[in-house]
Amino acid sequence: MIAVATLVEIRRVTKVYRRGRERIEVLHGIDLDIPSGDFVALMGPSGSGKTTLLNLIGGLDTPTGGSITVGDRRIDQLSGGELAAWRAAHVGFVFQFYNLLPALSAQRNVELPLLLTDLSAAERRRHARIALTLVGLEDRARHKPRELSGGQEQRVAIARAIVSDPTLLVCDEPTGDLDRATADEVLRLIQVLNHEHGKTVVMVTHDPKAAEYARRRVHLDKGTMTAEPVPA
Repeated sequence: MIAVATLVEIRRVTKVYRRGRERIEVLHGIDLDIPSGDFVALMGPSGSGKTTLLNLIGGLDTPTGGSITVGDRRIDQLSGGELAAWRAAHVGFVFQFYNLLPALSAQRNVELPLLLTDLSAAERRRHARIALTLVGLEDRARHKPRELSGGQEQRVAIARAIVSDPTLLVCDEPTGDLDRATADEVLRLIQVLNHEHGKTVVMVTHDPKAAEYARRRVHLDKGTMTAEPVPA
């Protein structure tokens, strides 16, 4: 059996927020390994800490204690500027609300992350066309968000997330604003990106049916974690 490398290693991670004199500990000593090529669904009730954990994995926030290693980088030790550069190079984000710029076409929205790279305008366009083709929207490249359905908008958002070929695809309730049939289409797309293109996916969801698309589930409750494997 070929060993699969660990991509994300989380050790004894805590996260504390302060509200005036009140100390709120959201995560309590979390340990989690995510192998390269995994698809993990983070589940739990509201307030369980799953979105906080997702934000730490994606480098949108930093832990109060413990360590987070992604690849060969201790991202908890990076400065704000270093963390921003690391996110741009290694993480693609997909959110519940698509966050597309309404004045731009689908292709221009997809190109946005590439503005932080050294690619030429022609190379940015080529990469965006490839990403839109992967999500099945090459024929909608010139359409603006208002001319697309909700499912199409989310697929544009996924194309934007993968256009820079990120190490990690981080999804926060990616189907929370979609009907069941459209949600299943988006989840199948994410599953294809995982199974056929090797993307490592971490997804927060409240939806047990959405979690069935993952390789395994991780449950959080009041800042602590239990793991439940999902049959392949």
